[in-house]
Amino acid sequence: MAWMSTKTYGADRGLSCAWRQWPARSHCALLHGYSLGFRFTFAAEQLDARGWVIDFGKGGFGPIRDWLHETFDHTLLVAADDPEMPEFLRLRDRGLAEVRILPGVSCERIAAWVGEQMEPGVRERTGGRCWIDSVECFEHGANSAIWRNPEAVLRQVSAEILNRALTGEAGIQA
Repeated sequence: MAWMSTKTYGADRGLSCAWRQWPARSHCALLHGYSLGFRFTFAAEQLDARGWVIDFGKGGFGPIRDWLHETFDHTLLVAADDPEMPEFLRLRDRGLAEVRILPGVSCERIAAWVGEQMEPGVRERTGGRCWIDSVECFEHGANSAIWRNPEAVLRQVSAEILNRALTGEAGIQA
């Protein structure tokens, strides 16, 4: 991996949503809200013709930005296994909430879900040249979680092993 770039889509962008951690044994089990922020790390082995890893405008990050707003702006995030799901769906059906059902609603699960949802589009828009290395989800300035793309981790490990083999380091023979 030769090139990496980051795009931070901060809490100041207005991705205000609410959720609850229903299994928590604390106030986190109650509905509460945040203005979420995200930091994407993109990677490529080659830069594009403009010298970029990814276009941060409409041609590259634009669809991600649009999706983030559609998914997280003034929405209610509900974990797929929340036992109160019928209540949340009733709010949706009455027009009282824009409900988004996610596999989980921790920062960790949100970061992973965002990365997994956005990765195919990044590869498609860059002809496979670029991928998402990681996604960080911020609740606020003190709390965040990072998802690392398993394929990116595998690429990094493979490159390290190849480098060691080529240099004869650690007893690895080429």
